[in-house]
Amino acid sequence: MPNWAMNIHLQDKQENRCSRVPPKAGAFPLMLARKKSFTSAIIGALVALSIIALVLSLVGVEDVTLPPTVKYGMVFDAGSSHTSLFVYEWDSDKENDTGVVSQTLSCDVQGQGISSYANNPPEAGNSLRECLDKALEVIPAEQQRDVPAYLGATAGMRLLREQNSSATEQILAEVAETMQEYPVAFKGARVLTGEEEGAYGWITINYLLDSFTKYSPKAHTWLHPEAANIFGALDLGGASTQITFMPEGSALRQNGASEFTLYGYRHNIYTHSYLCYGQDEMLQRLAKELIVESSPSRRVRHPCYPEGYKETVWLSSFRASPCTDGSDPRLPLGDGSATLEGRGDASGCRAALRKLFNFSACGQSQDCAFDGVYQPPLRGKFIAFSAFYYNFKFLNLTEGQPLAVVRQAIEGLCTRSWEDLSSSYPKENPKRLPKYCANANYILTLLLDAYKFNETSWNNIFFQMKAGGAELGWTLGYMLNLTNMVPAEVPARLKGHRAPLWAAAITFIILTLVLGLAALLLQLWV
Repeated sequence: MPNWAMNIHLQDKQENRCSRVPPKAGAFPLMLARKKSFTSAIIGALVALSIIALVLSLVGVEDVTLPPTVKYGMVFDAGSSHTSLFVYEWDSDKENDTGVVSQTLSCDVQGQGISSYANNPPEAGNSLRECLDKALEVIPAEQQRDVPAYLGATAGMRLLREQNSSATEQILAEVAETMQEYPVAFKGARVLTGEEEGAYGWITINYLLDSFTKYSPKAHTWLHPEAANIFGALDLGGASTQITFMPEGSALRQNGASEFTLYGYRHNIYTHSYLCYGQDEMLQRLAKELIVESSPSRRVRHPCYPEGYKETVWLSSFRASPCTDGSDPRLPLGDGSATLEGRGDASGCRAALRKLFNFSACGQSQDCAFDGVYQPPLRGKFIAFSAFYYNFKFLNLTEGQPLAVVRQAIEGLCTRSWEDLSSSYPKENPKRLPKYCANANYILTLLLDAYKFNETSWNNIFFQMKAGGAELGWTLGYMLNLTNMVPAEVPARLKGHRAPLWAAAITFIILTLVLGLAALLLQLWV
């Protein structure tokens, strides 16, 4: 670059520097003062918000109870004709020492009741495996080893024990061995007494119908109804029948009395079980009596079977059960057979059924059912379940029909021929269909003549098989009673806040963080 050009360029730069306007005196100190004032305000706000957040985090702290864990239990109902498994669950914190239980699973075991395996006890245990596998599918793996598992055998095994006690013990041992192979807390397999079966059925009914305790959504707690409507229980199985109810206090004698403490309250009830008065054993006893009356003829007129129906029975079958007393000398000799020929006679059916009861044993006593058994006066409403329900369901008589309508429906059923019935109900079990007339008339005889219901109190009987999503039977009552012995867990508790206080504390913490960040950025800005 020429010297004259370089001189001009340097001169221009000097003139440009000289042309800049210098800041006014005192402007820079003012900006620093404003920045310092704004920063101080932010720091003050930070301190205030921090104090508020700290206070909110310390005040209003409460003990918070965590939701209780769910417990499980399983019960096998080993009845005379079949076995079923029920899985129940309840919260680990119990209401007055009794678990609030609900049904999780119901599984029917394939085959007949375990008493039918008297000649092959190992198969009694093997028959349970399929349902045990299904139960483990619904119970969390980490809880399975803590699940109490029970098996209760009823009238079928009670009868077998009278005939062959060693076979009974072998069957129970095989059942126990099978259940102990599974990762559950096996608690035992035993034969229930008839009174236990009746009492546990009564507990089931009143639990499901909220007679013991009821949840109040408004109060968020379980309440004991002040005027609890305690129901009686009527159970009809294959080999026995049970009646259970709460009589007037002064009417209850020691025989037939049971006491339970549930949800902190004591309940004194009357219960009795009649072995050999279940519907299957009743049909056997009736057939035997008809054969004896027809002897020596082996063609037997059966008033309870439909016209045109025939059934062959072997005399040896009457020697297989204590209910039919195979040693009865009135039975024809030999191991031959007899043919039962239906006549469809409802009145003759009821007359034949009445002969199965010993009403004369009660004499003039009013507190006696039959066979000399004490029974206090009936009281309150009753739920009739099991075979009571299934037979009346077939007749569409479970909607509270009056007794006159029930009698008429049963009469109409009994007069229908076997050809008519079999064509009208092609899907019905052909072994069960011809016996509805006998079963229905037996139910009338049992309820009216034996248990002493009448035209008026009949309206207090309700025929049903489910309530509250669970099946009626003794197993739920058994589990409820047993949960009194399952220790309740102390609910886990933590420190916590109510939702509004917690939300406010979080809000102030967020504001503190935002203002802190703003103060930091301001400090870095020049």
